[in-house]
Amino acid sequence: MKQNTLSAEGFESTYALLVRSEEKDRSMFEGVAYLVFTLTAVFSIWQMVQQPISLPKGNVIHTTSVAHSTDTAQRS
Repeated sequence: MKQNTLSAEGFESTYALLVRSEEKDRSMFEGVAYLVFTLTAVFSIWQMVQQPISLPKGNVIHTTSVAHSTDTAQRS
């Protein structure tokens, strides 16, 4: 069932009706929610960047030497 809405200019399009009936409080709430999500993502990335990384200093096994030693063991 279509209902025609008439204004001073005549028939309004569906888009015009949607824009006119937009909920202002909801728009503000969505903006705040997007801001909070963005800030939490930025904070999480910043926190991860600030964490120190500890690398092993001794007894490091290089993958090339391990692969080479396994090849030689299989050939024997």
